[in-house]
Amino acid sequence: MENKIKSLNEKDYFLILKNLKISVIIPCYNEEVTIVSVVEKFHKILPGVPVYIYDNNSTDQTVDRARKAGAIVRTEALQGKGHVVRRMFSDIDADLYILIDGDATYDVAAAPEMIRMALSDGLDMVNGARVADCNEAYRRGHIFGNKVLTGIVASIFGRRLSDMLSGYRVFSRRFVKSFPALSSGFEIETELTVHALELSMPVGEMPVRYIERPPGSVSKLKTYRDGFRIVRMIFKLVKQERPLFFFSAIGICIIFLSIFLGTPVIIDFFHTGLVKKLPTAVLSTGLMILGFFSVGCGLILDSVALGRREVKRLAYLAVASLSHLSCDIL
Repeated sequence: MENKIKSLNEKDYFLILKNLKISVIIPCYNEEVTIVSVVEKFHKILPGVPVYIYDNNSTDQTVDRARKAGAIVRTEALQGKGHVVRRMFSDIDADLYILIDGDATYDVAAAPEMIRMALSDGLDMVNGARVADCNEAYRRGHIFGNKVLTGIVASIFGRRLSDMLSGYRVFSRRFVKSFPALSSGFEIETELTVHALELSMPVGEMPVRYIERPPGSVSKLKTYRDGFRIVRMIFKLVKQERPLFFFSAIGICIIFLSIFLGTPVIIDFFHTGLVKKLPTAVLSTGLMILGFFSVGCGLILDSVALGRREVKRLAYLAVASLSHLSCDIL
């Protein structure tokens, strides 16, 4: 049966799609220019699949236009994409979730192929790696920043994705219902990525065309503010999920600083028998103690992090996998 899932033909694929519960979830804030186009495209390529719009305090006609286009509109009062995603994951029950931004910059037509990849390989997350049509769609500064941030996360948690900050993804139910969702803003993509890597989930990635915003549509992303928040989230996740690495790195830096400051004091003592720089000696001793204390905290917190990871893993395993659901259908 597993081989049958791996070699899905068109008949099997559409049979599974018909029997699986799939939901499109779109966080929105002031997207009146683009939201109708996004909703209508999903209705066309995935007929019968509900499209949920979660409005985040829009001040334009986003809600009315989404509702007229046939979307199911709900609201989230707490401002920030992270709050919206947390609410969507909490409220909606489905076997497969398609998360996409409402700004019409992602190619909606890629959704069926992303679903096929998730089903055929039994993946818990399929990431849409952005391929820009032009420089205006995906600015060089944003590309560089994304590569740097993705490289940092990859070096710590594993090099399995090339576009960590993509807003176009397909998730399994077991991913969504085991995801803690602690972010408040655009750093939610970083948390989604780390959650998958930390639990060693089966994930995949496929290139998706990234399109320039239409005239009248304005990006809500603030490059420096949100970039700083993403960096802060990376540090927070490293501290929580890799405490031994985090605190050991800090401890080793402090120990080397202690050695740097204390070496001249020790040399003077051997030559003269006197401690000429008592404040420096005291500071060096304090730093050495603090450095070892930091490493010790890392060792203790590493055991705590392991326990948290085990709990998340058990919550993840408590939900049936896509392969199991597909096998039941076939």
